[in-house]
Amino acid sequence: MDFAYDARTEELRDQLTRFLTEHVYPAEPVHAEQAAAGDPWSRTPVLAELKAEARKRGLWNLFLPDPRYGAGLTNLQYAPLAELTGHSPHLAPEAVNCAAPDTGNMELLAEFGSDAQRERWLRPLLEGEIRSAFCMTEPEVASSDATNIATRITRDGDEYVINGRKWWSSGAMDPRCEIFIVMGKTNPDADRHRQQSMVLVPRDTPGVTVRRGMTVFGYTDGSHGGHAEIHFTDVRVPADNLIGTEGSGFAIAQARLGPGRIHHCMRLIGMAERALELLCKRALGRIAFGRPLAEQGVVREWIAESRVRIEQARLLVLKTAWLMDTVGNKGAHTEIQAIKIATPAMAEWVIDKAIQGYGGSGVSQDTPLAALWAQTRTLRLADGPDEVHRNSLAKRELRRWTPTPT
Repeated sequence: MDFAYDARTEELRDQLTRFLTEHVYPAEPVHAEQAAAGDPWSRTPVLAELKAEARKRGLWNLFLPDPRYGAGLTNLQYAPLAELTGHSPHLAPEAVNCAAPDTGNMELLAEFGSDAQRERWLRPLLEGEIRSAFCMTEPEVASSDATNIATRITRDGDEYVINGRKWWSSGAMDPRCEIFIVMGKTNPDADRHRQQSMVLVPRDTPGVTVRRGMTVFGYTDGSHGGHAEIHFTDVRVPADNLIGTEGSGFAIAQARLGPGRIHHCMRLIGMAERALELLCKRALGRIAFGRPLAEQGVVREWIAESRVRIEQARLLVLKTAWLMDTVGNKGAHTEIQAIKIATPAMAEWVIDKAIQGYGGSGVSQDTPLAALWAQTRTLRLADGPDEVHRNSLAKRELRRWTPTPT
C-alpha cells in the first residue's frame, strides 16, 4: 500500500485542521460551560454554531463512502480525517456530522433500508436535523454474544409488537433523537444467527419509556447523545418498519459494527495524539525537584513509548482501512478485530501517562484527559469486549494450522 495521502485527503486534512484550530479547540471551554449550565443531554448553542461553520466549509458526512449520501471517500481517505476529529471527540465528530451512533445508523439505512425508510429517516440524519439511537445491548443477558438478545419482536397482522429492556442505547438521551433502531428476536426457534431482526421505532411510539441516562465513570456523556435505559412494553409499529428481512438482524448488526469499530479506532489515535501533545507541553513547562519534567528520564520514556505505540496502531488501522476498501469487510475481519483489541489499549496507556504527568489536574475537569480516559476505557467494552475479539481472533488463527481431515 502507498503510505502517502492522495491530493483530496491532503486538502481535506488541511481544511479540517484549520477548522479545529480556528473554531473547535476555542469552543471546548465554552461547550463545557454551556453544558454545565443547561440540560447535559442537549446540544449546546456553540455546537450548533460549529455545525453551521462545518457545513459552510464542506466538512460534512465525510464518513459515508457512497457519494449519493456522503463525501464518497474510501476508508483509507477517511482514516486521517477521523483521527483529527479524535483530537476533540466531544465536539468535532458531531460538528462534521460524523458522530456515533448516527454514523452507523446512517450506514445501516443506506445499505439495508427501503426507499421509504431512507426518505423518512436517512435524509434528516444526513442533514443533521435529527439524531438516532441504536438499541442492541440488554442488562439481563451477556450482550457481547448478540444471539443472547431477549427482546421479542412478534408479528401481529400488519404490525410488529416489541417487548424488552435495553440499556447503553447510544444517542437516546438527546432531545433531538427521533428514531430508535431496535434489535430483537422474531423467531427463537430458528438457527441462532437467524433469530434476530431489526425494526425502526419512532421515539414517541406508545409503550416506549426512556427510564434514565447512563453515566460513564460518573460523566454525563452527551457526546454520543447520551446512553439510555429504555423499556419497550407492547410497542406496536407497522410491519414496513422492519429493516431488511426477518432473521437478518444479526448479519445487519455485523455489517454495521465493522465500519463502526474502525471509526472508533481512527478517532482513538487522535485522542492519543492529543494526550501526547498535552504531556509534552506539560513536561516542558512544569518544574519538579529543580528541573523540568522533560529532563526526567521516566517522563522521556513515557513520551518515546507513546510515539512508538501510536505509530504502530496507526499503521495497523491504515492497513485495515486499505483492506476494507480492496477486499471488503469480511476480508478484513482479522484486522478489524486486531485494531479493536490494540487501539483502545494503546490510547488508554498513552492517556494514562499524560494524566500522570499532570498529577492532580490530570484527573480534574481542567484538562480533557480524564474525559478522554473514560471514553477510551469504555471502548474496550463497546462493539464487543476485548475478550470476545481475542477469542475469535485466536480461533481464526488456529484454523490456519489445523490439519484437514483426509
